[in-house]
Amino acid sequence: MSLVFAALSPHPPLLIPNIGKKNISKLAETKKALEKLEESLYVSYPDTILIISPHGHSFPDVFGINASPTFTTDFARFGDLATTHNFKADLPFISQITAAAKRKHFPFVLHLDPGLDYGSSVPLFYLTRHLPKVKIIPVSFSQLDHKTHMDFGYLLKEEIMKTPERVAVIASADLSHRLSDKGPGGFSPDGAKFDETVIAALKNLNSAALLNMDPQITVNAAACGLRSILILLGILRHINYDLKILSYEKPLGVGYLTAEFALK
Repeated sequence: MSLVFAALSPHPPLLIPNIGKKNISKLAETKKALEKLEESLYVSYPDTILIISPHGHSFPDVFGINASPTFTTDFARFGDLATTHNFKADLPFISQITAAAKRKHFPFVLHLDPGLDYGSSVPLFYLTRHLPKVKIIPVSFSQLDHKTHMDFGYLLKEEIMKTPERVAVIASADLSHRLSDKGPGGFSPDGAKFDETVIAALKNLNSAALLNMDPQITVNAAACGLRSILILLGILRHINYDLKILSYEKPLGVGYLTAEFALK
């Protein structure tokens, strides 16, 4: 069918009730934004969600798709053994992507892991509450250059436009982890510089600003999600959309951006 939805979601485990408990209130704006995003996703009626996570099983020189037939969200590393949700994979579409990557000699590999990382699990917890039958395809990036990530996104876009399924894409991405002394990496002045550059680039539809960002700023900012964003922008190449920033907050020293790329 086509691409029917595209969004950027953060993935703080603190948003999961059994993990965050009363501390969820510290991320009230992000929680509200994800609930709003869930409404938009629901009315797009997706058959399949392609979710790009920075915390999936990644390889240095190839992109990956988790081709397990079934998946279970997993928050065990955060002490929550009770919160689980089950999903099925879209295996025909995974096969289609695999064939395209092989045909174009693109660095790509399949792997099998029924447990979903928290970069996928947190957004799916909020965004699929009313989509019990939706299928998912977990995508992981590589350590290849930024342009290759956008090219991989464009390969995915071409296949999305060929599939009979209605496809939603969610890029799971936290921004800088060094926005204040509260952050897990401590403070770096490049943290705010990174977040400001990313947000301005998205607002101005300026992918080149992300491709050409000083690599040292990215390293100093300790951001996990830039490559997820680049793949998403590759998928959105030559597609008209309006950017809707639903929230941006940083109470814990990490930049959490929630945005919808409203398709025209």
